[in-house]
Amino acid sequence: MSGLRDILTSRIAQTGPMSIADYMATCLMHPEHGYYSTRDPFGAQGDFITAPEISQMFGELLGLCLAQSWLDQGAPKPFTLAELGPGRGTLMADILRATARVPGFHDAAHIHLVEASPTLRQVQAETLKDHAPEWHDTVTALPDAPLFLVANEFFDALPIRQFIRDGDGWAERVIGLSDGQLAFGRTDALPLSELDHRLEDTKDGDLVETCTPAQTIMAHIGAMIGAHGGTALIIDYGDWRSLGDTFQALQAQKKVGPLDNPGNADLTAHVDFEALAKSCAPAVHSRLTPQGVFLERLGITPRAQALAAKLSGDALETHIAAHRRLTHPDEMGLLFKVIGITPDASTTPPGLEP
Repeated sequence: MSGLRDILTSRIAQTGPMSIADYMATCLMHPEHGYYSTRDPFGAQGDFITAPEISQMFGELLGLCLAQSWLDQGAPKPFTLAELGPGRGTLMADILRATARVPGFHDAAHIHLVEASPTLRQVQAETLKDHAPEWHDTVTALPDAPLFLVANEFFDALPIRQFIRDGDGWAERVIGLSDGQLAFGRTDALPLSELDHRLEDTKDGDLVETCTPAQTIMAHIGAMIGAHGGTALIIDYGDWRSLGDTFQALQAQKKVGPLDNPGNADLTAHVDFEALAKSCAPAVHSRLTPQGVFLERLGITPRAQALAAKLSGDALETHIAAHRRLTHPDEMGLLFKVIGITPDASTTPPGLEP
């Protein structure tokens, strides 16, 4: 039995069942046993591989997209170049390499990383040692300035709650104990004003996920961009509206039960992009776009062909597979979506539609 399992079991025995949000937050960020607090889970040797670790092309194209948005908004200076949940710093490093020749961009950029994990901050510091980034625990600590921000696979790790429709009310799915083991249960059904609008498109037994932290973070990003200008690119897996159980765990790049090994598996859920979009006012959002379509519009195939010309053998095969994985509908191309956030009346970021 893991140390965190003991802690969770004892807590539930004393205070009763916990929400999935409390469980996720504890499993991911417990100071001694939390998944992100204690390890670097990224890359081929980790539990999952994100797009920046698959190919440099992903970060290069996002960087040029942000730089074009910066130019479209009059090249404000200084500005904040920020990333939420920067992983190993690979994405930001690729963004900075791709934008090095954009006149004035680096001189005006102040790099800020929102990262709660001490372990990952050390990795990021090494990756970005030539760029003097600043770290913050929360998005609210970012400076008041034009904000050009990227968040790749950040919102999927924020704590969710799950509610099951029962008549005109909603029963919350919670985590309790059964024969001393962690187990799912549910509360009595009650009316829930924040889900009143979902009574129109759901039926008894349907499950809906909510993520208040995601909406709070997006509201702050939207307020900053609305006030100071900028662009946010949000890339994650999910869809326009939440429906169904998407709570999942990943360990050693394989799916496991989310209650099986607390603190030793990554816990995520699909992102409800509609909820994010509704939270970004006074800024405005682009149309939700599949990642594959977005990257193709930005020119990933010509970039892939240019890189391929210098490769052969296994390196070439790996490169071709990376392009497919990022763009193909059967890989990440359709499951992952992109939404852009800009000031009202500003030009929509390249690769996206108003």
